[in-house]
Amino acid sequence: MYAMARVSTSNGYEIGYEEAGGGPATPIVFLHGVGSDKSVWRPQLAHFGKSRRSIAFDYPGYGDSDRAPEGTSRDDFASAIMSAMRALGVDRAHVCGLSLGGVVAIAMHDAAPESCASLILADTFAVHPDGRAIYERSLAGSQDLPAMAEARVDILIAQPAEPEVRREVVETMSHIDPLAYRIGAEAVWLADQRDRARAIRVPALVIVGAEDSITPIQLSTKLASLIAGADMQVVEGAGHLTNLERPGEFNQLVEEFLADLG
Repeated sequence: MYAMARVSTSNGYEIGYEEAGGGPATPIVFLHGVGSDKSVWRPQLAHFGKSRRSIAFDYPGYGDSDRAPEGTSRDDFASAIMSAMRALGVDRAHVCGLSLGGVVAIAMHDAAPESCASLILADTFAVHPDGRAIYERSLAGSQDLPAMAEARVDILIAQPAEPEVRREVVETMSHIDPLAYRIGAEAVWLADQRDRARAIRVPALVIVGAEDSITPIQLSTKLASLIAGADMQVVEGAGHLTNLERPGEFNQLVEEFLADLG
């Protein structure tokens, strides 16, 4: 079982989160993508909550968090998540982010490397060669997110998709605040964090779905090559949402990575 709540942060936001588990092992924090919220990590909370404290956060503007103002950046997201961690008594954690979550995880490491025991970067990148075009399509789509969700879902996830996974992706994206989506789209698609990736010195695992057409394998290969000692793993039969499409395989890869890290 997981608990869902909001936490007051030092930078003025109420941040939504869900958590499970506890114990002496280093906690793990999960960060969602631009078209999602904390609920996408429930398969991971159920799994990792058996062995360690596991927390999935909403960014400002998403889910159960306070609305974010215009001009909020990826660094603001990172700051809000770190503030929420501290408010929950977590000074250091393994940070696992998918897509926008990976971008925010890299920004967190840049701001406070001591807060990151390791980084797990799924279906993400340091810089996207088509980022500007994707961002502009996202701005247009944010005017009708339910329609965009239906139009995009079969590109986001590998086909044939599980009907329940497809339904969950559509419902979650349909309920995102349009302003939050626009802010998230800018934060992820216009990112260029190559220098930040080169500076990472904590253990890092890069995961990508074999059928991810949004952030394809070559972008994960480039990201892994920037990070000293990074491991890279490909999940067969998964698209852009590896943790949701193939939770068993995703969880096993993360478990193996964490086995010697505590």
